[in-house]
Amino acid sequence: MPGNPSLVLRKVDDIVFEDLAPPKITSPNDVIVEVKKTGICGSDIHYYAHGKIGPFQLKKPMVLGHESSGVISEIGDGVKNLKVGDRVAIEPGVPSRYSNAYKSGKYEIDPDMSFAATPPADPNVPNPPGTLCKYFKSPQDFVYKLPDCVSLELGAMVEPLSVGVHGIRLANLSFGENVVVFGAGPVGLLTASAAKIFGALNVMVVDIFDSKLDLAKEIGAANYTFNSKSGGGNASALIKAFDGIRPDIVLECTGAAPCIKLAVEVVRDGGKVVQIGNASGDVPFPIAEFSTRQLTLFGSFRYGYGDYATSIKILEQNYGQGKDKIQIDFEKLITNVYSWEEAIKAYDTVRAGKGTVKCIINGPE
Repeated sequence: MPGNPSLVLRKVDDIVFEDLAPPKITSPNDVIVEVKKTGICGSDIHYYAHGKIGPFQLKKPMVLGHESSGVISEIGDGVKNLKVGDRVAIEPGVPSRYSNAYKSGKYEIDPDMSFAATPPADPNVPNPPGTLCKYFKSPQDFVYKLPDCVSLELGAMVEPLSVGVHGIRLANLSFGENVVVFGAGPVGLLTASAAKIFGALNVMVVDIFDSKLDLAKEIGAANYTFNSKSGGGNASALIKAFDGIRPDIVLECTGAAPCIKLAVEVVRDGGKVVQIGNASGDVPFPIAEFSTRQLTLFGSFRYGYGDYATSIKILEQNYGQGKDKIQIDFEKLITNVYSWEEAIKAYDTVRAGKGTVKCIINGPE
């Protein structure tokens, strides 16, 4: 029986390679995916550097990774819509099938969700395995077949793209609306890209680094950008840079207190603010302005039913007619690709912030 090479975070500042036991089919609905591509997420870096994100605390070693694609290598007897050899994207969070959240169609807020490479709230429960390994087991309904025009590298980006899609769907973005996205990291850029494809008329991306703002325009995600550090950092300056437009929707992807405040100040009266980025703690909030201007605030957590499928359709629509007709150049977001043997180096590079946008690690061969 072959082993299962895995990348394991043992504790803060301590990542190692380990050869673990491979997963086995235990349900007729199980599939085994041979992982080929995995993206590094900011949450991975938080666990690496700090050992926790809010209530999720690293108490014991865990396999890293949750942004992955691969090839089906084995299926259970009950799997009908997938076959060995299919290229798939893996949705890394599986809820309890008996929870009220699952039954109500909001499985993303299930407190008992098993989410890859995320420590459970109960320290007595084993850590769910991450996807940075050779073989990963999943229920068949949490893996999604990739169209031929969508590469495995792009398949690994379905996870962060789904985060943006979820926020956009919560806000019910309508064709022709104007949108501002705070943050030009991977999630912010993918959220802005999705907003354009959902039909936003104008999209502005806000950040403090001109290189990231230039990339937002270069890939086609934004037709306006604003540097909130050099451009004034206030509502009037931002609105002026947006040709006087007050956005219908603001998608806040930073979690930074000044950005949250500015989001409320710039959105139009009666508009919507979607909080996608996680703050490190409580933040001041302009509640009087929020109330008197009758704004709506949505909390957005991960992704729910339909978001993965929608994200794959976005990539299929974008690349299905050939690269000379693409609307958004998602591939330009992949700035670094590392071999399996370089996986620890990849984490150190992203942690150091050395000009990376989306870093992909190839799976072990």
